Amino acid sequence: MVAVFEMFSVTHISSVVILCLLILLLFSSRNRWPIQQKKVQFMERFFALTLVVMDGCYYIWLVQTGRWNWGNSLPLELCSISLIVTIILLWTGNKKLYPFVFYAGIGGAIQAVATPVLDMNFPHFRFFHFFYTHFGIILTALYFTWVKGYRPTFKGIMQTMITLNALLPFLFAINFLVEGNYMFLQEKPRGGSLLDFLGPYPWYILSLELAAFIVFSCLWLLFRTKKNREATYEIT
Repeated sequence: MVAVFEMFSVTHISSVVILCLLILLLFSSRNRWPIQQKKVQFMERFFALTLVVMDGCYYIWLVQTGRWNWGNSLPLELCSISLIVTIILLWTGNKKLYPFVFYAGIGGAIQAVATPVLDMNFPHFRFFHFFYTHFGIILTALYFTWVKGYRPTFKGIMQTMITLNALLPFLFAINFLVEGNYMFLQEKPRGGSLLDFLGPYPWYILSLELAAFIVFSCLWLLFRTKKNREATYEIT
């Protein structure tokens, strides 16, 4: 019998520490990655495939255990969408996908890691799936920033906000049709999350818009380079 995951437990804190160590390792090794394009592309695509396999196994597990249903198993959560875009970015290197992975990916995945909506503890497969995919989103965004030289821009913030808001009508319709709660547009996650600080339903959705813009802006200010400060640099 696998124990239920507990927020801020030793297991949770250990997972956060591991993420921090991986980020430090990525940053410290940012100038020592291979320069051969074929080798780099192989590494990127191999990591993309591991994310595909891990996420595919998750959906197989949902079906085999009778947990899959239309209301909560479609890949329509922010991190699920970010994971799909992350995989495509790793496979193609398309710079137009980078802003979404950087802003929505990092912003959503960090919130998820800080306050996981998770019912299975270590060493269950679901535990590894949750943290591996969320770590993968964050590390991919930082890899393309520190190693590949992609740069976040303020324009990227606006593009990401527009994309997210364009998804809202579709998600509201899906939630209505399948009685779901994708992106927590119907109610807050049970068990506590950062959304608890954003007011009651439905006002926390508006608060979340402002919070997202603030988080994205902080990421932009934190990661922009001297070149970004001296001139407007846009990824095309």
